[in-house]
Amino acid sequence: MMNRRITWAFFTLVFARYVLQWARLATGWPLPSFGNIGFTLVFAGFSLAHAIDLLGWRRAMTFFGLSALISWCFEEAGVTTGLVYGAYHYGDKLGPKLGAVPVIIPLAWFMMIYCAWIVAHVLLDGTSSARSWVGMAGRAVVAAMAITAWDVVMDPGMARAGNWTWEDGGSYFGVPVQNYIGWVLTTLSIYLCSGVVFRVLAGRPETTRPRLYLALPGIAYGLVAADHLFSNAVPELRVVDAFGISLIALIALLRLTSMPRLALDLP
Repeated sequence: MMNRRITWAFFTLVFARYVLQWARLATGWPLPSFGNIGFTLVFAGFSLAHAIDLLGWRRAMTFFGLSALISWCFEEAGVTTGLVYGAYHYGDKLGPKLGAVPVIIPLAWFMMIYCAWIVAHVLLDGTSSARSWVGMAGRAVVAAMAITAWDVVMDPGMARAGNWTWEDGGSYFGVPVQNYIGWVLTTLSIYLCSGVVFRVLAGRPETTRPRLYLALPGIAYGLVAADHLFSNAVPELRVVDAFGISLIALIALLRLTSMPRLALDLP
């Protein structure tokens, strides 16, 4: 129960951040802001706490560790070679770096990787079991697409704000299309590797929870979608959001409200 309280505390902070941001945009008042680094720490804390409660310590830390390691490896290779996402480099706004990659970046990957993974399980609930190879692979593909849908609306604005620079620009609001191929490859690698490891870990998590608590990662995913829908600095990307990540979030949340049981089929 203690971990569940911690999860709720982190989620409350995530929710408060979006409320403050929307109020600041609506009123122009100088309301407090978490900043990119602070918000990433809070959001990643929520995802990890929820994962620990739902999956257990071993599976959650395995998921987190593989996500951090694999995403850092892809990012380091991407920055130094330009072969993964296109030619880019990070500025100084995201804090200290490990190699060429800010330390905060692997946490930023995990905060949404977990939420998108839960969304994929909700969307595919009632199809092939997550314990089968087909079910595991199917959920990995859907989750990889769900998180890449976020980057489609997030990346142009973050690049324009100076968090990273695309050295040769790109055809999609200044971002190379190769970036999104790299995102799918990165997240698919994380989901598949984690799925394989989950299959060899003894036991399965008991995933029956109160409906609202089980829905929290999907709600967090929906908050991200709503934020870009209402406040994205690139107006055209609000249309992309509406028919991309917001649609995914809407379907997932509608499924959560109509699920006949309070459990997810997790490996």
